[in-house]
Amino acid sequence: MTTLVVSGSFDVNIEPQQDSDAPAGRMVLRKLYHGAMSGSGVGQMLSKRIDNGAAAYSAIEEFVGSVDDKQGSFTLVHSGLMTGDEQTLKIYILPGSGTGELSNISGTMDIIQQNSEHQYQLRYVLD
Repeated sequence: MTTLVVSGSFDVNIEPQQDSDAPAGRMVLRKLYHGAMSGSGVGQMLSKRIDNGAAAYSAIEEFVGSVDDKQGSFTLVHSGLMTGDEQTLKIYILPGSGTGELSNISGTMDIIQQNSEHQYQLRYVLD
């Protein structure tokens, strides 16, 4: 199988939620994707930052739209960790979550932030 790669930009709106009892912040994410991956994403993110600057986040995002003109949807699973020295971010397509023409999609996504602009690179396989 051939791994395909698409890239483009996205706009994101982060809406903080009021959870005073919880030890982490919860936000609703709303995204608009532009380029070969075109559509919208909505999800929830949990995050925690401590005084020394270390932080962690996880999110579940539902994408609906098209990838290389194939229509459908799938779930993205985010996991991030930052320390003073290191930053890791892993984003996977949840296996089996694809629908429509994207029903057999699998892969990973990278997010690149440059000059306040968000870019994505999606590496995927369609069985």
